[in-house]
Amino acid sequence: MNPDSVIDAASWILIVLGSGFCVIGALGLLRMPDFYTRMHAASLVDTLGAWLLLLGMMLQAGFSLVTVKLIFVAMLLFFTGPTATHALARAARARGLEPMAKDNPESGQTDERQTPS
Repeated sequence: MNPDSVIDAASWILIVLGSGFCVIGALGLLRMPDFYTRMHAASLVDTLGAWLLLLGMMLQAGFSLVTVKLIFVAMLLFFTGPTATHALARAARARGLEPMAKDNPESGQTDERQTPS
């Protein structure tokens, strides 16, 4: 088996998996009931999808300047993704958007969304 074909197959598997995770993250944005769960789905799944896509592109590029640039993009995503999600959650919480609570008879909480005032 040719080493180039193995690298091509591995990179395409990573690219297809990354694309699949990005689609799952987009569906999570549509299907989740709450702002916080939507944000959670988008941040985790899309970050993993982006990393898999970047790894697949790095394998396709080989050892070149393109790979170095993709590594910088990956590091940028690594640091900005969780930071942006945390800042967004804190801003929503500061505006008064409470997480959706499950029905809990002891606490008196119901399954209602609370909107900011």
